[in-house]
Amino acid sequence: MRSARQAPSARSKRSTSTPAAQASTKRKAPETEEEEEQVEKKFRKCEKAGCPATYPVCFASASERCAKNGYTSRWYHLSCGEHFCNECFDHYYRSHKEGYEKYTSWKRLWTENGKSEPSLKAFMADQQLPYWVQCTRPDCGKWRQLTKEIQLTASLAATYRCGMKLNNIKSEGPDQCSQPEDMRVAGVADSWWHSMLILPPLFKESPANPFLTAYYPDCVGMSPSAATSSHRVTHHHTALMHVSVCTCLVPGLCPYFQPFYQPNECGKALCVRPDMMELDELYEFPEFSRDPTMYLALRNLILAVWHRDCKEALTPQKCAPHVIVRGLVRIRCVQELNRVLHFMTRKGLINTGTLLAKRPLLPEPYHNKKVLVIGAGPSGLAAARQLQNFGMQVVVLEARERIGGRVWDDSSLGVTVGRGAQIVNGCVNNPIALMCEQLGVRMHKLRERCDLIQEGGQITDPAIDKRMDFHFNAILDVVSEWRKDKTQHHDAPLGEKIQEVYKTFLQESGIQFSELEEKVLQFHLSNLEYACASTLDQVSARSWDHNEFFAQFSGDHTLLTEGYSTLLHKLAQDLNIHLKRPVKSINYSGDVVKVTTSSGTQYTAQKVLVTVPLALLQKNVIQFNPPLPDRKLKAIHSLGAGIIEKIALQFPYRFWDSKVRGADYFGHVPPSPEKRGLFSVFYDMTPKGDQCVLMSVITGEGVAMVRDLEEREVVELCMNVLREVFKEQEVPDPLKYFITHWSKDMWSQMSYSFVKTGGSGEAYDIIAEDIQGKVFFAGEATNRHFPQTVTGAYLSGVREASKIAAL
Repeated sequence: MRSARQAPSARSKRSTSTPAAQASTKRKAPETEEEEEQVEKKFRKCEKAGCPATYPVCFASASERCAKNGYTSRWYHLSCGEHFCNECFDHYYRSHKEGYEKYTSWKRLWTENGKSEPSLKAFMADQQLPYWVQCTRPDCGKWRQLTKEIQLTASLAATYRCGMKLNNIKSEGPDQCSQPEDMRVAGVADSWWHSMLILPPLFKESPANPFLTAYYPDCVGMSPSAATSSHRVTHHHTALMHVSVCTCLVPGLCPYFQPFYQPNECGKALCVRPDMMELDELYEFPEFSRDPTMYLALRNLILAVWHRDCKEALTPQKCAPHVIVRGLVRIRCVQELNRVLHFMTRKGLINTGTLLAKRPLLPEPYHNKKVLVIGAGPSGLAAARQLQNFGMQVVVLEARERIGGRVWDDSSLGVTVGRGAQIVNGCVNNPIALMCEQLGVRMHKLRERCDLIQEGGQITDPAIDKRMDFHFNAILDVVSEWRKDKTQHHDAPLGEKIQEVYKTFLQESGIQFSELEEKVLQFHLSNLEYACASTLDQVSARSWDHNEFFAQFSGDHTLLTEGYSTLLHKLAQDLNIHLKRPVKSINYSGDVVKVTTSSGTQYTAQKVLVTVPLALLQKNVIQFNPPLPDRKLKAIHSLGAGIIEKIALQFPYRFWDSKVRGADYFGHVPPSPEKRGLFSVFYDMTPKGDQCVLMSVITGEGVAMVRDLEEREVVELCMNVLREVFKEQEVPDPLKYFITHWSKDMWSQMSYSFVKTGGSGEAYDIIAEDIQGKVFFAGEATNRHFPQTVTGAYLSGVREASKIAAL
């Protein structure tokens, strides 16, 4: 008869096997107590598919009944190497347990600040996982797990060394660095490890936090439990914490630094969505396309740290201590930090401007290129600075005996006056503002007031100016509507289209403008010619403002009182620049590119960047072998090489002060359409200073009118205007003056580009295309988003440096 008594190792589950089968599988009785203990011990592996943990270990140790490395009815997986047992789950989840209150308090805070689910797994990841920190000894670098009671800070992470005394406890042993690293650390670097994370990493105390207070923290890679009460809202409907948020200004930060879009904000240049990856980021980091949280947390942190201190090179070592997140995922974040930071450096999002790197900013694989840059203007210097900072060999060839190209500051009148550019249009996120911040260069904010003064000396009623400005913009709006369904073949000259719309309006409305109002309209047309650097009969009505379809720089318009030269000379510092080296030909038919100067000197490089003005490309000043593609040549000739000229005059005293009353500039109402291009605006170069210098511009038809005149004749024309504008007082003769001649300048022959009738903004992109990965192009006429500006030229150089580095 079979005994009803079960063997010690038998399971309580009822057996369905036959007695014969039971007899055949009956276990051998244990011979010792140790063997009996092994038979009794149970285990359960992690049930997460793909997790290699056969014998998980509970990191929480919260419950007295914690399974530790033993058996539990269920293991909860956070990552490969981090699990907690069912007993510790119950410790926090069950209302009668000791840890329940702690979990509910955290849950309340998380719900108030965050958008994601406040699950117990999220609680464990955010509050219970131990921190990991890397030894900062150069010959060590091992990762160590901190005990649960240790709170990681940026200062601790930046100074930690193996065996370091923490909470008055020091690890025993003379050389803690010799101790082996936890085996789990090696697995973190595996490509698949990231995919096994249950929850994305959410950073605590991220430097990005002050920039992103209007967002849910967990939507931008930050922990809701670390948010302050001022960030909380009660109604959560979107990824944004507030429906309408004004510009976020961080205390102590330059107000022009606004790297992140705020909720419901758009159309701001060089701005990123903190809760979304850009297309080029997705292309570079496809592994984050499904869940971008880790990438966003790192990118946002890097941008914030850079804008807090843009005067020093930003390195992974400077950023890593700010990565505060619990668990092994911190190791992965620090590893990914290198890739993200190098990508952002290459793209010119950080480590840019006048920064002079003491050591290469990119890893060694980027160092094996030799690059020739043709032209030492803003675009050429920007590219050369970037490439040299990356670690490449760079030589710059400049035809002139000075750097700067069309940027040329003149101090002969006792104050800096730009013969070329001097104004920054829109300072928010503008790289020019960044460079000014890096160098401590002053930017004078231009105020909006601009009185229009008629010949005869009367100041125009502001109501008339406002009315005609509205009418002028209404005309341009009608032109914008007209072009919506027009192709390049149906284009028309902008001047012709404006006249057509204007006449139609007068006929249909029956409105008659006064003679003064007509003259004020001509003033606004002269400003448009100033913007286009051309007469309006050459400009495309379809594409004259093509760049307005892209995000533009906003904020203050400023005058660089010290000029652009201060910035450009800093960009040029320590660069290998060869002056008086006009390039005659570029031969890119072989493996290396050969560049020959007019003196016969030959240079070779793997990559060549051409930054000469559009006018020189149009006139084939440089011979290309093979010739440039037809597509590129067509684009080059579809743009216009615009011209404006400047005149600056120094006077014995400030005769204009009583009428202008401290304004930065004043307008001159033209007496006729034919003369609207002559001195339409006068700039006071030192409105609050003691210098007596006025600067004015010659645009449109005015350029042709003065081209063949003697300088004294041009000065006489200008003085006639000033004496009409200030007719009620005596206007003295100027003590000194200068007049620009950009149209006659051998190495420029232009001021800036515009789209000719029949052309399109796409031409800028086509000109920017490289040839066979060997010859590259930069300059304002290659920047579709920001043409006609020093900013656009600079950014085109940064763009091409990024392209060259990526190949």
